Amino acid sequence: MEINYALIGTRIRETRKQKGLSAEELAEITNLSTVYISYIENAKRKPSLESLIKISNALEITLDELLYGNLLYNPTEYQTDIDLLMADCTSMEKRYIFEVLSAVKNILRINNWHLSTKHSYGTDDNDLY
Repeated sequence: MEINYALIGTRIRETRKQKGLSAEELAEITNLSTVYISYIENAKRKPSLESLIKISNALEITLDELLYGNLLYNPTEYQTDIDLLMADCTSMEKRYIFEVLSAVKNILRINNWHLSTKHSYGTDDNDLY
């Protein structure tokens, strides 16, 4: 199995931005250089396990959450994304989002739609069929 470092970098960048941190702030918290953070986020360098642990601790997420998409088994895939998306929502907004997600889920299942088996984050290969 090949590790998708671009996906890991994207997750780090997205989570960092959702937390309102700049790359410089993340570098300071983790005691890593800003350049190294940039290299990881842009998949120009493979982060060490130690660096990934520092980054996940600084972003207050688990390594599983950081690595999802690379794991064969992940029962909480997208949970962090959903939690972060809804964190600043009002109760009414949360209810609307829940109703929309429920409707979409039902439509997908009624029509037996599936995502393609290719897991290429950020490309058009994940079209519904």
